Amino acid sequence: MSKKDFFSGHAKLYAAFRPSYPKELYQFMFEHVKEFDAAWDCATGNGQVAQYLSPHFDKVFATDISQQQLDNAFQAENILYSVLPAEKTNFPDKQFDLITVGQALHWFDLQQFYTEVRRVAKPDALLAVWGYSVCSVNPAIDEFFLDFYNNIVGPYWDSARKMVEEEYFNVPFPFQQIQTPKFSLEVEWTLEQFAGYLSTWSATQKYIKDNNHDPVPEIIRKIATEWIGKKIVSFPIFLKFGRI
Repeated sequence: MSKKDFFSGHAKLYAAFRPSYPKELYQFMFEHVKEFDAAWDCATGNGQVAQYLSPHFDKVFATDISQQQLDNAFQAENILYSVLPAEKTNFPDKQFDLITVGQALHWFDLQQFYTEVRRVAKPDALLAVWGYSVCSVNPAIDEFFLDFYNNIVGPYWDSARKMVEEEYFNVPFPFQQIQTPKFSLEVEWTLEQFAGYLSTWSATQKYIKDNNHDPVPEIIRKIATEWIGKKIVSFPIFLKFGRI
């Protein structure tokens, strides 16, 4: 199975404009972790999850299939980056206390990934997979945003995007699942930052490649009069969490 890599070509944009996850999400996970020797952040991208894990674990192993993403990732002495697929690593058996996947599970071969998770996890280790779905600003801006999302770049989303839209509801999770509270991700962005975020989408980049035209400036013009200063942008977070 070929690996889907839709982010190498704009890794610097990704590092600059992807939102960070709330500390409450991590704090909830840490309450259930029994040991803090080693964590694996799979599909780490720009290393934002690895960055948060690094003060809490002795070692954080962070992997991605994109060297370009890792070239733009946060650096720390105890974060060990490597180019590896989610489904097959060179890690020893029974190494990790926590395995995390932020906004990436939908790109994996799930059966192979779960087999690898079982191999490299310690007894009673935890797997946390999460993502965030469509954001909201206010009704006036959301109308233009949803048109952009569904109709302009909508045809350019990979089929895996449907799993995100369904908030992983139908994604199998064959582990001892732990009930989780609701989380949300909120950022305070300028219009320029919002434009940067839209540019990081795989669908936007595919649109640009296929049409030799960037669709982002047009939606930014449409919402510019509604976006004065900074606005709160809210993303609902969905989490599947359990013991392996």
